[in-house]
Amino acid sequence: MMKLAKSPDVTRREFMVGAAGLTFGVLLPGCAATTAMEPRGAALAATAGNAPAFSPWVSIATDGTIFIQSPSVEMGQGSLTALPLILAEELDADWSKVRVVPAPPDDKLYGNPGFGGTMYTAGSNAVRAYFTPLRTFGAQVRRVLLENAARRWGVPVAELTTEPSVVVHAKSGRRLSYGEIAAFAEIPTKAPEIKPEELKKPSEFRLIGKDVMRVELPGKVNGTAQYSIDVQLPGMLYGAILRAPVEDSAPAQVDDSAARAGPGVMRIVRLPYGVGVIAETPWAAFAAKDALKITWDRKAPGWGFDSDQAIARYAAAARDLKTAGKPWDKVGDAPGAMEKAATVFEAEYYCDYAYHAQMEPLNSVASVSPTGDACEIWVGSQGQTMAVAAVAKALGIPAQKVRLNNLLLGGGFGRRGHRDEEFIVDSVLLSKEVSRPVKLMWTREDDVKNGRFRPMSAHFLRAGLDGSGRIVAWHHRLATDHVLAFMDPVRYKIAKEVDRIAVLGTEIATYDIPNRLAEQLPQETGMRTSALRGIGYVANKFATEAFLDEIAERRGIDPVELRLQLLKNTPRGQAVVKAVVEMSDYRRPRPGRSLGFAFVDYGTMVAGVAEVSIDRQQGAIRVHNFWCAIDPGIAVQPDNIVAQTESSIVYGLGLALSERISFRDGRVQQSNFYDYVVPRMRDVPEMHIKLMPTPNAPMGVGQMATPLVAPAVASAVHALTRVRLRHTPFVPDRVLAALKA
Repeated sequence: MMKLAKSPDVTRREFMVGAAGLTFGVLLPGCAATTAMEPRGAALAATAGNAPAFSPWVSIATDGTIFIQSPSVEMGQGSLTALPLILAEELDADWSKVRVVPAPPDDKLYGNPGFGGTMYTAGSNAVRAYFTPLRTFGAQVRRVLLENAARRWGVPVAELTTEPSVVVHAKSGRRLSYGEIAAFAEIPTKAPEIKPEELKKPSEFRLIGKDVMRVELPGKVNGTAQYSIDVQLPGMLYGAILRAPVEDSAPAQVDDSAARAGPGVMRIVRLPYGVGVIAETPWAAFAAKDALKITWDRKAPGWGFDSDQAIARYAAAARDLKTAGKPWDKVGDAPGAMEKAATVFEAEYYCDYAYHAQMEPLNSVASVSPTGDACEIWVGSQGQTMAVAAVAKALGIPAQKVRLNNLLLGGGFGRRGHRDEEFIVDSVLLSKEVSRPVKLMWTREDDVKNGRFRPMSAHFLRAGLDGSGRIVAWHHRLATDHVLAFMDPVRYKIAKEVDRIAVLGTEIATYDIPNRLAEQLPQETGMRTSALRGIGYVANKFATEAFLDEIAERRGIDPVELRLQLLKNTPRGQAVVKAVVEMSDYRRPRPGRSLGFAFVDYGTMVAGVAEVSIDRQQGAIRVHNFWCAIDPGIAVQPDNIVAQTESSIVYGLGLALSERISFRDGRVQQSNFYDYVVPRMRDVPEMHIKLMPTPNAPMGVGQMATPLVAPAVASAVHALTRVRLRHTPFVPDRVLAALKA
């Protein structure tokens, strides 16, 4: 079985055993070459004379072990397996001999091409961003192995081929394993050129498209998998922080007398944004934190914010056509076409704030040197280099003085991907105070009260139809909080202040509508916001798909038929729609239940059907079955795609039916899973997934089905009751109110 190398230190020593190992790398497009190895072996660089170092990806030991660096973090989505497997495919590696090594933090070497060369795992983009570079690199290493074997045997390279981890000369029957070649290999100063047409055709894949065991799963099953919350260090203390309930607030008055008197309390630390506690045990730290009495200043703009009242302001802003928004999807002349339309339909939809609800609450272990000029951290972060940069900034030291041990993440969904990495900085500041390792843990209540949330949104949509009923104009006005400007100001600036996290999904380019305009009306609230699984697509596709259902009803046609008409130029879209209709037997009546449909183009084409019933006395919606057809292009790991799609549906179920964050006076009202209700096992429907791979470039799969759920459920509820649900989540009170309206 292929294994995960346990420690970067161990694997680097394994790489460097003698001079007999082969190390080779290639530079990813858009990333600068490095010219020197970082301190403490942070990166392996292959050099020859004065040639520049190439980014290191593969090392082959003389025993045939192949070490492959994986640049993406593992938070349950399978990237730690998928990316090395892509490279191993073109290398023609024996997968059983591969060892995966988490890549060290270095944007120049391992940066994600889909995020401007930053080491960042988010947006379901790892496979699609790294797919071609990793295949090219694997092919280059294979070429070097072939060239070395050709020199040893004195034969043309063209006469050689490979089998898994073996170079073969068919004419003579001679064979050399990759490990044997590693003992004498000469590494070129420049990576060999590989043309796109020289890469394997999908029909030639041995590993891609086949199910393999994910490398981290055995450890998760037997309990040896390590998360940062598991880390134990000699002399380690424990930390907790009572943070300001409203962003940009600070303690005005602090009474810490009761906290200091607690058993095991070592130190109370005043911070700009709260008060920290350092104690001998986590329970002592939590108890002391709870004993703190703090009066907060009220200078921040978020004080006084009430989400129930604010949604009306959002809606008013969205429908105020006199105020132009920030354009996103602009094609043709939507306003002009709307004026000429024979019929204009309008509708509004709303979505609440939502919490990430990752299973492992935020935590980090930091060890700052006694002199404060170096630091080592153990953490699970979606952005390795961002984590290092945040620590370096907090301590005022060079990034080279920060050592990162990036461990498995107990769920991310966007919460561990903010540029400021505040929970990591918490641990660093407390460790600095005592010059000892400190494990900083947020309780679940901390994680909810101080969370960063999917923004609240109001949607005003207009559609203009011509005399034949064809949609000729489309206008989507989205009023919502800023997201990217808060969670990553650097990316926001690079994006020319377009809030992509908020607006993605308002575009409907796949549908045949010639004149479109989607625009954002940013709301200044002072609330903490974030990308969350499915980003803007979840709220925005609920609005667009629900609106299309209303248009279909007014035209007197089936919602599925309308989508097929709009997808007339998108065969892949039509294929998933037809597949899910067939899977679900969509048009068969079901006494007491109804089916609802939705389609989403998320780069990946997905279509879904939900089967629901309603308790009309309690207002509770029950989803019994959910069918989904998905075309991800090339399916790198088919079984994992099915698992991720099922996971996406469950996540979408919570956002559709029960999960909501509310604010009063700027403070979060929820605190744990008893009042922030995530789906329980009893709530999970039977899921039926049809994977429809095509020979197109692979697309994302980690969150693509999440946006399907709310519109499909709303569609089913309407089919059952003739009532439109317009505000997610569809909590019982809202359902009852709609039924009585």
